[in-house]
Amino acid sequence: MPRPRPGAAAALLLTALLVGIAAWATPGRSSSGRSASDAARVGQGASLYAANCASCHGPNGEGEPNWKSPNPDGTHPAPPHHAMGHTWHHSDRLLLEIIRDGGARYESATFKSRMPAWRDRLSEAERRAVLAYLKALWGPDERGFQAEASARDPLPDRLR
Repeated sequence: MPRPRPGAAAALLLTALLVGIAAWATPGRSSSGRSASDAARVGQGASLYAANCASCHGPNGEGEPNWKSPNPDGTHPAPPHHAMGHTWHHSDRLLLEIIRDGGARYESATFKSRMPAWRDRLSEAERRAVLAYLKALWGPDERGFQAEASARDPLPDRLR
């Protein structure tokens, strides 16, 4: 597994701190309308992302260079997770499945993934926290689009 990039922990700690300050500033609600418990989940997700995801996807969700073009071995570089990427195009159901099962499940003749499965390393609650953090990287338009995608592709009862 690649080594974490310099500054990844500091960048994510700053993000978690800012989310926490926003939650503290207005009792019970952050400035984005999220509850303090939502802010705590985003903070947990930021820490988990820094420890498990940032080495490939970048400390700020920027992904690897040339993420749309395959590597010489046919695998694709890690995509960005911020608003300039494509993560927000997918439903919660699909994103949680990709985190849980890895990218191999979605391989085809034209797509090969290096994304590992996190099923045995992150609990369901931790995977949800990582997803909450990813959503914090998006703007309101991306979050709105993704919420609509999730409504069209709901989580199965076992994941609710």
